[in-house]
Amino acid sequence: MVEDEAFDTVLVVDFGAQYAQLIARRVREAHVYSEIVPHSMPVAEMLARRPKGIIFSGGPASVHVEGAPVIDPAVYEARVPVLGICYGAQLVAQQLGGEVARTGRGEYGRTAMEVTDSSILFAELPSTQDVWMSHFDSITRAPDGFRVTAATAEAPVAALENLDRGIFGVQFHPEVMHTPRGQEVLKNFLYDVAGCRPTWTMASIIETSVEAIRAQVGSEKVICGLSGGVDSAVAAALVHKAIGDQLTCVYVDTGLMRAGESEQVEQTFRQQFKIDLVHVKAADRFLEQLNDVIDPERKRKAIGETFIRVFEEVAVDHSDARFLVQGTLYPDIIESGTKDAARIKSHHNVGGLPDDMNFELVEPLRNLFKDEVRAMGEQLGLPEEIVWRQPFPGPGLAVRIVGTVTHERLEIIRAADEIVTEEIKKAGLYREIWQAFAVLPAVRSVGVMGDERTYAYPIVIRAVTSDDAMTADWARLPYDLLERLSSRIINEVPGVNRVALDITSKPPGTIEWE
Repeated sequence: MVEDEAFDTVLVVDFGAQYAQLIARRVREAHVYSEIVPHSMPVAEMLARRPKGIIFSGGPASVHVEGAPVIDPAVYEARVPVLGICYGAQLVAQQLGGEVARTGRGEYGRTAMEVTDSSILFAELPSTQDVWMSHFDSITRAPDGFRVTAATAEAPVAALENLDRGIFGVQFHPEVMHTPRGQEVLKNFLYDVAGCRPTWTMASIIETSVEAIRAQVGSEKVICGLSGGVDSAVAAALVHKAIGDQLTCVYVDTGLMRAGESEQVEQTFRQQFKIDLVHVKAADRFLEQLNDVIDPERKRKAIGETFIRVFEEVAVDHSDARFLVQGTLYPDIIESGTKDAARIKSHHNVGGLPDDMNFELVEPLRNLFKDEVRAMGEQLGLPEEIVWRQPFPGPGLAVRIVGTVTHERLEIIRAADEIVTEEIKKAGLYREIWQAFAVLPAVRSVGVMGDERTYAYPIVIRAVTSDDAMTADWARLPYDLLERLSSRIINEVPGVNRVALDITSKPPGTIEWE
């Protein structure tokens, strides 16, 4: 939770909506800090966070269903502005004496909405606008004291408000891009109703974070485990900005990284940022532990345990370090649903660290979403290759080799993966695609190259689009790009004679193969 007076806070109450995180992100895009809280949180606890506004999310339930999520009606008497969205609007109407009916005529998708009365939410917006609907029940009567300000063909109460009490509801989803003027509706609530200041900017976030790190750490020594990914890199750069040479970074080179990543870590942190970097080259140790290991869970365990042992050895040499930096993000906090931990229990990338490693955590990114972390990385001066690096599994290339991990197979997958990345970047698709990479099934197939019969490995190209990795769709790569990928991989990577494309979405598949 952000406690700095420089930022106003808006709470997003989660009623089980798939869009709760999206609402929170849209609020932050309006430069107002937001937090997601469960609907079961006591109102007194919500108010203790001193919110300037509260937004009720949508949800999959009907307000008529037994056990449907509710909120303590005391929230309406707290004199904190409330905006209900979809299910949240229906809950406002029902709890305050209006009517929500099962009309049998729901609305799904793009819908024309008519603004029927003046409203601060729709100020300077057209009287007729497209909105995105996704509801079966409808508000049929607003509570006493409320005005109906918008309607659609199937929703007689598409928006309602009680300006004196600061309570508003919209049946549509302003947070989705399919509601073209939705962000303006949210801004009108945030600025003109709740009186929020647009001060949640990257410059102010960095300034406040630096002050918080200095206050927590003081003059103590700090150690940071670098993985090569964007989260740990930005966390390290931010902590270094705050405390300088009190920070030591440890990069355990497992030998399972993508092409050029270890060199990039060295160049960025040792040469550009002048950070004390311990580069542990432990590829042989990891390969030894992976010898003849086929089961993916055994791979992960072997890599995690080896990482622990290596990190322990380095930590002994830095026994004066009291703090450990970890690149935990806000979605990690939301999804874990756990209270703040005072001592390190697990490493977020590769496996559990021992309980007796008595570090206190420094988690400077714990209030940020991924897009905010990337923006911070750019402002801190991290190179584009790190800031925009696509997600990469903690066990690295080991889980992109389906079967035993060997030095030969690592070289094959690393070379093929480099080609995939190069061509995706040349096509201008790198930032549009969530992940694009190569997979090496440890099987061989027959082929013909130069009039000779071959018996070599296939490479599978996996490319997906996604917003959060919870679900993903296979990326429709252009045919000419696929042709270049196939040609280059077969011609440039020894031991490969076939290229295939994975066109499975998630679900039913996963993004990674193991």
